[in-house]
Amino acid sequence: MITSRQKRTAQAIVSVFENGTARLGCGTVTCAKGDTGGLSYGRFQTTMGSGGLFRLIRDYCETPGTMCGGVLRDYLDRLRIQDSSLNTDSLFRRHLVEAGMDPTMRRVQDSFFQQNYWNPAVEQVIRLGLQEALSVCAVFDSHIHGSWSIVRKQVESKIGSPQHTGERPWVLAYLQTRRSWLANHRIAALHATVYRMDSLLDLAKAQNWALTLPLRVHGVPITIDDLPDDDTPPHDATDDTMP
Repeated sequence: MITSRQKRTAQAIVSVFENGTARLGCGTVTCAKGDTGGLSYGRFQTTMGSGGLFRLIRDYCETPGTMCGGVLRDYLDRLRIQDSSLNTDSLFRRHLVEAGMDPTMRRVQDSFFQQNYWNPAVEQVIRLGLQEALSVCAVFDSHIHGSWSIVRKQVESKIGSPQHTGERPWVLAYLQTRRSWLANHRIAALHATVYRMDSLLDLAKAQNWALTLPLRVHGVPITIDDLPDDDTPPHDATDDTMP
């Protein structure tokens, strides 16, 4: 079982990887050189290239009472066709930053990332029979960062399932395999992201499989004060005490 605090800690860790901060970065906009996903936005940096940014902004614009829905609605067609000129559109980026200050955007992002990333990660955790908070964090991070299935299949082909190896050895093998996959990827921009696996491996080395606070990842301290309030909708409550 993982607790609500462990869930929020796992998400804070991935937020550090994506935004450099454990605190809510709902208005963070980035477009890293060499990143094939193009412009990315929000607490967990959904990208234009994946179609996620279009869906997120569409959901926001369709939500009543938004601060910036009117101006962002004018960009939906360009987001839908993944217009690369938006990557350097300073006015659009300014609107995204302003929308990130809207409490409605936080709620929309909470729902968007829950449904599109956290819940699918939880389904995989349950399928594999994983129990520990660090394991959940590793699976969630790969759903956010991408290519979870590719690396999982590599690990399974080499050592089998967690039921065969035991949870911790399997997760360690997964993290090490993913690190090598990132370090040698044809997309050079991914090489620098090995720090994500190094950070999770450091937590495992420290035996902090429960994600006990305070902790430090990628040089950033995370304390209980850095975690967002637990306002998970009631129908998603099972995710906070999942098997």
